[in-house]
Amino acid sequence: MTAVDDRLITDAVRAFEDLEVPEGFKAELLRGDIVMMAGPDWVHNLIVLHVQKQIPLAGWYPVQTQDIAIPGESSEPQPDLVVVEHGAFDGPGRLVPAPAVTLLVEVVSKNSANADYGIKRSMYAAGRVPAYLIIDPFEAECLLLTEPARAGEDADYTVERRVKFGEPVPLDVLGIKLDTGEFGTLPKFKRYHRP
Repeated sequence: MTAVDDRLITDAVRAFEDLEVPEGFKAELLRGDIVMMAGPDWVHNLIVLHVQKQIPLAGWYPVQTQDIAIPGESSEPQPDLVVVEHGAFDGPGRLVPAPAVTLLVEVVSKNSANADYGIKRSMYAAGRVPAYLIIDPFEAECLLLTEPARAGEDADYTVERRVKFGEPVPLDVLGIKLDTGEFGTLPKFKRYHRP
């Protein structure tokens, strides 16, 4: 079992823990910034559902709306899907320590694109999460990131694999090939930044 006591406790963390989030919104703490956004749309939710139903429950807990604690960070992100191996974390608490997580999944929305491709990529690598899957319905592709390296804001994944919707994503950390054939798409939009 992994503890969550290694995270930085700052004024932002205290404010975040006391924050009352309006119904229909979600809030995350990303490197000291409190980020609030409206709930996801239908296409987004169906993609998460299609991923969740493919993860074998015999060895894994695929859960939504679960906050993550990143050691050494003032961050408490809430990925779209968190996959934890049975026995890696037994709770209690609302924070799962990142070292107990095997896979994190984010589905890109208009408001989350920069965070999903940028700050969360670095945060999840800093948390030593073995695999981070970004599913982008605007680009109709998945980006699988593995082999985290370095620490803090310099952390990143050293291996990238892009897969178009309709092709399987090899999730070796779970021992499965993820079928993306049912993933919905959304019309492209102009982004200010895309790595």
